[in-house]
Amino acid sequence: MRASLLLVLAACSSRAPAAPTVKVETVALDRMCVTHGVMKGTQVADPTFRAVSTISGGDAAQLTFKMHDWPVETRALRSGEIRHQLGVKLRAADGCNLVYVMWRLDPPRPSLEVQVKRNPGAHTNGECGTHGYVRVHPDLRGKIPYASPGEQHTLQAELHGEDLTAWVDGKLAWHGTLPGDVKSLEGPAGVRSDNLAFEVVQFAAQPGHGQVACKTARQATR
Repeated sequence: MRASLLLVLAACSSRAPAAPTVKVETVALDRMCVTHGVMKGTQVADPTFRAVSTISGGDAAQLTFKMHDWPVETRALRSGEIRHQLGVKLRAADGCNLVYVMWRLDPPRPSLEVQVKRNPGAHTNGECGTHGYVRVHPDLRGKIPYASPGEQHTLQAELHGEDLTAWVDGKLAWHGTLPGDVKSLEGPAGVRSDNLAFEVVQFAAQPGHGQVACKTARQATR
């Protein structure tokens, strides 16, 4: 039994790329469209923060950040849960149809969670709310460190068709296969955080073709 399990894990590991293969380029602040919350320079402290690149593709993203102390003010998700997390969005067609790769810091231990949100025909939070989330269980999961105040970390993720791989500080952290309908998603990469304060040291994404319109006036400013 133990030998069979080791063979399965080895097979899964062999299918997961050891390092990112998709080229990413730094996204300038004035090319980030902030759809929820506020970004002051490179600093984020709003309990609800969402942003997407207006120039990138959506199959790969890299977020390097420096964690600050957790903010005193917190805000519950629409589900009623208070969660402390940050991560990247891939193929973010809109707020109802996208892929989340989120680094969760709540007890009992940090984890990396991947969810696909699909709501065909819906495009705004008012239309879809908390509906359409599917949590994806990985074939391979690595140990995730805790992001303490003052520490700098990097989260990187990339999609190849339905296969998603993520790395934390250069180490393989998550690998698995997403639902088949993820192939129909088209959109840029972005950033999401809930109830955390941090500095965006760098956000980089797959080079895109053309430019995505920013549908809100809250663009990141220096």
